[in-house]
Parts: sequence; C-alpha cells; structure tokens
Amino acid sequence: MHRCSGLMGKVLLEFQSNKGDLLPAHKFSNHDVVIVKPNKADSSSPLLGQGVVYRLKDSSIIVAFDDIPEDGLNGPLRLEKVANEVTYRSMKNALIQLSKGIQRGPAEDLVPVLFGEKPPVVSKKATQFSPFNKNLDHSQRDAVLKSLSCKDVFLLHGPPGTGKTTTVIEIILQEVKHGSKILACAASNIAVDNIVERLFPFRVKLVRLGHPARLLPQVLESALDAQVLRGDNSALANDIRKEMKVLSGKLLKAKDRSTKRDIKKELRTLAREERKRQQLAITDVIKQADVVLTTLTGAFSRKLEGSAFDLVIIDEAAQALEVACWIALLKGPRCVLAGDHLQLPPTIQSVEAERKGLGKTLFERLAGLYGEEVMSMLTVQYRMHELIMNWSSKEFYDNKVKAHSSVAAHMLHDLEGVKSLSSTTPTLLLIDTAGCDMDEKKDEEESTMNEGEAAVTIAHAKQLIECGVQASDIGIITPYAAQVSCLKMMRSKENILKDVEISTVDGFQGREKEAIVISMVRSNSKKEVGFLSDHRRMNVAVTRARRQCCLVCDTDTVSHDNFLKRLVEYFEEHGEYSSASEYVS
Repeated sequence: MHRCSGLMGKVLLEFQSNKGDLLPAHKFSNHDVVIVKPNKADSSSPLLGQGVVYRLKDSSIIVAFDDIPEDGLNGPLRLEKVANEVTYRSMKNALIQLSKGIQRGPAEDLVPVLFGEKPPVVSKKATQFSPFNKNLDHSQRDAVLKSLSCKDVFLLHGPPGTGKTTTVIEIILQEVKHGSKILACAASNIAVDNIVERLFPFRVKLVRLGHPARLLPQVLESALDAQVLRGDNSALANDIRKEMKVLSGKLLKAKDRSTKRDIKKELRTLAREERKRQQLAITDVIKQADVVLTTLTGAFSRKLEGSAFDLVIIDEAAQALEVACWIALLKGPRCVLAGDHLQLPPTIQSVEAERKGLGKTLFERLAGLYGEEVMSMLTVQYRMHELIMNWSSKEFYDNKVKAHSSVAAHMLHDLEGVKSLSSTTPTLLLIDTAGCDMDEKKDEEESTMNEGEAAVTIAHAKQLIECGVQASDIGIITPYAAQVSCLKMMRSKENILKDVEISTVDGFQGREKEAIVISMVRSNSKKEVGFLSDHRRMNVAVTRARRQCCLVCDTDTVSHDNFLKRLVEYFEEHGEYSSASEYVS
C-alpha cells in the first residue's frame, strides 16, 4: 500500500493485491464509497476509514480519504463497497417534499406540468438568437430556439454522436446572456465535468460542487472548495483558526481556573465566528456564479439551501432515475432535460423495483406524455461512417439521423500511418464463431464468458495494431463482466495491446473509438441470448465506433432473437464476413 497527500488536503491510499499482480474481477468503480478494515475483521470490527474510489488501475485501487490514521494500515487490509447513504437520503427527501404537495417554492408551477396535470406552455412569439457557437447545424439551432420558447419544460433528444452536449452548452450560454441563474446537473460526475470543461472557454462564472476525488483534475480550479479557499472570508477563517491554535496552547499552560475559563469562552466565540466565515465564503461563491454544476445527488447539498435558480438543466437525463431528477427540479421554475431514451437506461439492481416502474425515466415518461410539443431531436451525427450509423438510424430513429459529410465515408485506413489491408478496409466486419467449438461458460460469480471468442477478439485487435492503428484508438466492448476480465487477462500478455480499452457497454456510454470490437459471448445449444437482446444496450455498443465496427458472435445462437438477427443480417449485407477459424490456429 502506498500513501500520499494532495487533492485539496485529502489523503490518497493505493491498495494492491498482496501478490502484487493484476486484481481479480471486482465490482468497484470510480467514485464508489468504500470502507477499509483489517483483513481478518468481522462485521462488528471498527472501520479504519471511509473514502471514495479515486482511480482504478488493473493492479491497484486508489482511494481518497478525508483523514485516516497510520495505525492498523500495516497488515493485510480489506476494501468493502458500501451504499452511499447521502444518495438515498436525498432521493427520499425529494419524494417527501413532492408527496406533501409543492404549494410554494421555485417549482410550484413546474410540478403539475411534469405530472401531466397542467399543459406545458410554449411561446408562439418568434424567438431569435445569435449563437455563440457559429458551427451549430440546423437541428441544433432549432433545438436551442425551441428551448428558449418553452416556458416550463423542454426535452433535447440527442441520438449518438449528434452533439447533444454542444447544444446544451449553447442553451446555457443563451440563458446566461438573458440573465438566468442556472443549476446544471447530470447523473454522473464525468458528465458534469464534461459540461464544466466545455464552458471554460466562454468565461462564464461557474462553480462545481462535489468531492474533489470525484472531479477530473482539469476542473478542480472551478471546484467550490478551491474557490472558497481563494475568497476573503476563507482567509479570515484561516486567521481565526491560527488564533485558536495559539489560544489552545495558552490553555494547556494556564494554571488558574479563571484564566482557563476566559480562554475557553474566547475559543467558543472564535469557533462560532470561524464557522460563520466559512459559511459566508461558500455563500459568496455560489451567489456570484451564473452556473452552479453538480450531480443530481449533489443538488441536495446544504450549501445550496436558500439558493434560487431560474433554470434547471439535466444532461444524460435518460440515464437518471426519475426520483434523482426531482432533487434538482424542485429548485427552479423551468427545466431542460437532455438525453436519449433509446440508449442505456439507469441500472436497477432490484427486479421488483424494475417491475414496478423504477427503471422508467422522467425523460422517457415526458417524451410519451408530450412528444414533439416540447421536444427536439438532433438529426446530424458527427461520429460514425454512414454504414455504422444507418443501422441505428433505421432501427431506432425512424431513419431521421444522417451522417455529416465530414464523417460519412471516413475509413480506418484514412488515419495517418494505417495501411490499407483486409483488416482495415471494412467499415463493418462480422467474425462468426458458429461451428468453431467456442461455447460460453460461467465464472464463479455466475457471469458468462467465452475464452475462444475472447481469443478471436484479441487477435483482431492485434491485427489492427499491426496495420498501424493506435492501440488507444481501439475499444473492446462486451456485455459481461467475466468476459471483460478474461479479455484483460489476455491483453496483459501482449505489450502492444496495453492501451486497448476493454469495458462493458455501460463503461463506454457517451464515448467513442476509431475501431470498436464487440464480443457478444453467447454461444450455446439452447440458443439463449440473455440480456444481449436489450436493444438499447446494442445501440450503444455499435454506435461507439467511428470508422470500423467489428461484431464477434455465434450467428447460430444470436440469430434466434429477431432484433439480433436483423443486426447480423445488416452486417452480412453491408460488411465483410469471416469465420473465427481464420483468426485462431
């Protein structure tokens, strides 16, 4: 274990396996709340500390702690993931507020609209605007215009690669220009940080709320903690703390009771003043900001109590639980929700909760309730070759999404240093494992894996690198955690593959790579496909690819599902077909 300090006073600890090799398959992810205990501890043993996962590596996990004692850290340790109580408390609080009925408060007129009890208001007056971003396409401009006309709710529907966040940024800038104070949120920290980064060039007064371990390094200067430290009230609070330290020293040396009593009284007064100054420093920063950015859960923060907003914007709204959206929505009279209900929904662990409707997002519900009345869909995509995009456009978006001319025909071999060979010329490639004796199996966690298919997937990635494709431009996506572990194990044996990214579909949402290889895993005599048949999951997987999408699957198994059969047929018709036997000897 390695210890260092930094990150605005947090303590960073790096945990490795006691053998020092790759970590086995685990369920930890960035920003999880974790506790650390001695390895031999039982459930009643005291914690050594609680922290937040700061970074995951193949062979270690780095955790940020507010403070952690040196004692007890020398022996073997155990990390345990715990539920983030703040998340549940904040969602429950929002529900309690809603159930009481919002007679007063910023969202009193918005709530009935979002429950279908009152129609949304859309201004008929023609609105004009001068865009900050001169490169907006016609569908993005139309969406910004419509958002400015909607008086309570607007839905921005952004299919893959259509510049949804670009449009959100333009909406924020237009609203700030009109004097609005904005609360901008998303379900994940990475999505919030993305907005912060994109706003930087426009010199907007912004503040990012959140634990420093959950923020990208490049946005730390906009963090509330950093801005508070730079403020006058914070400097005064610091001076008071120094004074308290001096007095505490005097208290230890004082002999008579009356002197001790006087010093204690003065310390209490100073402590009150220090707290007040610290609170004023926070209030000052938030009051001066045009845009406050936080996760949905972070909107519950006590630091925002008493703050009024003119507009609440939620990005990635189709990936957020409806109840989480309400934490932010109760803070403003208008809202903009941006997302795509045809990509991945939020993850629901409880089957019963899913059945009772927890998985249906507010974005999806409002799209069904009001449709085009309050919604704009972006229709020009800037990521994919048109052959990759056409399948998704036809299957999900009524053929309305078209490829921009800058990407419509781009190929892998157009990249600098990439040779034009049989591996790099196809835009779509289907590698079929049918008849190659590559059956799936289960690991100890009952997750499905397929070693033969993993070997084929790795072999194709290796061929691409040998043709000149950068390893960091290749992503391998698979729906199963066990297959991710299997692929990572194979990657670790080949140094040239170390920068190839391997993840589940969820880990790639919102991202892209020049080449994507999808390992579908399922291959069995019963022709069971499990959650491969989740349309939205496959939509995300395929649309991560810019210039090449390679599907590695057992066509006999997956074609028993009609949706997957159409996908396989599309690849067969518009791409190249190979047998897996060509990739492994």
